[in-house]
Amino acid sequence: MMRALALCAIVLAGCLRFSEASAQPLLVSQASDKAYHSLQSAIDALPPQGGAILIAPGTYREKVKVSKPSVHIRGTGKQPHDTIIVYGDGAINVGGTSRSATLDASGDDFRLDNLTVQNDYSLNPANPPSQAVALSLTGDKDIIARVRLLGAQDTLFANKGPNGRMSRQYFLDCYIEGHVDFIFGDAKAYFQHCELHGVANHAVIYTAQSRASPDEDSAYVFDHCRLSADPAARDIALGRAWRPYAAVIFLSTDMDAAVIPDGWREWTPGKTNTLRTAYYAEYKSTGIGANPIRREPYAHQLTDDEAARWSLKAFFAGATDWLSYQPN
Repeated sequence: MMRALALCAIVLAGCLRFSEASAQPLLVSQASDKAYHSLQSAIDALPPQGGAILIAPGTYREKVKVSKPSVHIRGTGKQPHDTIIVYGDGAINVGGTSRSATLDASGDDFRLDNLTVQNDYSLNPANPPSQAVALSLTGDKDIIARVRLLGAQDTLFANKGPNGRMSRQYFLDCYIEGHVDFIFGDAKAYFQHCELHGVANHAVIYTAQSRASPDEDSAYVFDHCRLSADPAARDIALGRAWRPYAAVIFLSTDMDAAVIPDGWREWTPGKTNTLRTAYYAEYKSTGIGANPIRREPYAHQLTDDEAARWSLKAFFAGATDWLSYQPN
């Protein structure tokens, strides 16, 4: 945890510096007459080249859309719990999964720090089951640090941008919760020192990556993360392949959840055969959910050399200038 906090401090000191596009950050606060009272109104007020926004502690019930580049948003509370952006749309009532997002960020160089983004659709017992996204992220060179993402089915949509353009994303010290396929999409995304938490449900599937071809440069990598789950969570799996060539790698992850022995699930058992083509791998998993001997036969247990190919620097092919530090 100390290492995670140190890395986070480095990132915040560099990557999350306010953009020069806006010399003075805009303030969002429900208590000040001199501030914007909603996050969306502040985003709309930014110049076309983006800028910085500070959000005072509080709960802001609104849908937010960010299409401008270089928009940097930071909660000013002592912890991410203090500032909450929340809405309750489900895909079933808005015409599509991505449209249900509480926060939809498609601009490049997007930064989000020290706050919570929640979709609380599933908390209303009157709502029928549906996908309900908290954060939809499709820009390039995006950094999400010290952020809580709360939902149930399809909490985080980490995906490519328009016309299939690859999206590079970095998550640090985040907490992401949900149940079915709750981290899904086709981005090139790296998660470091994050906790993935399965909420109570008849099934929990941490990932549904959707690489569609073997030569596509995308994957989800979880480096020194922790997997946890509610006691009432059942049938817990590391992932299933939304597209046939899904790629998910867990490096030195503490699996403090009762993951099924096979680890991975078929997309539709008896109908699809994605486990044969997907790339699912682990390296030095620990905890009650680690079970390398009984894993699905097509899954990989990596050697030291193979795991090194999935380090942060190797994953982004050395192009880490958009990060504030150069990892070893």
